[in-house]
Amino acid sequence: GMRVIFIFFIFFSLSINAQVFPVPEDKEVNFDVLRKKKVIGNLTTKFLEENENLILHSILDIEVKVLFIPAYKFFQETKETWSNGNFIAIEGFTDFEDDREYKIEGKDTNGMFIATGMDGLIEMDENIVPLNYWNKEMLKEKRVFDTQKGIVREIDVKKLKNENIKINGSKFDTEKFIFNASVNPKDLGPFPEYTLWYNKDELIKMEFQNPKDKKTITIIRTDLKNQ
Repeated sequence: GMRVIFIFFIFFSLSINAQVFPVPEDKEVNFDVLRKKKVIGNLTTKFLEENENLILHSILDIEVKVLFIPAYKFFQETKETWSNGNFIAIEGFTDFEDDREYKIEGKDTNGMFIATGMDGLIEMDENIVPLNYWNKEMLKEKRVFDTQKGIVREIDVKKLKNENIKINGSKFDTEKFIFNASVNPKDLGPFPEYTLWYNKDELIKMEFQNPKDKKTITIIRTDLKNQ
């Protein structure tokens, strides 16, 4: 039902490698979240330079209304720190609609990435990267750090045929991928399969089916320049 529609919405943190990942000229990207052709939320990420580091400050804010009354809310704020293309620290907060709240903290320490989240303190390979759909290079990894719950997931990615898609009346040539991830025992259901579309290495669209009500959720860029 409506109350559980976004339990599985995996927030993607937009992260950056100075050599590899695109940084928008205006240092910001914006997406709308749609369900049944209605905008139910948005995602904004700002790319901030601080000392030698790059901070990605992302906010995902969702509200589903039924008869003008809020039926569902979901909020997540994440700050990722990158240095010379390396992911070195994270601070995050997620407020699920069923009153679960997770505070995520992690940083490179003594040759490892150490973080606290849903499963308490965990130690990971220092080179682990966040589950971050903006980062197309992430799709080559075997394991990633889920920034919503502060856990590690194994991933499986398949590349599909390139596709020409239309957004806001403009056509974009895209690389298309299918993304799956392993389930954690504390998940309240399956990790949904995501379809991802990239244009010139920038994420411009993604989609998944909510496991509960089988409705398609689409996340789409709102700040694309006409081509």
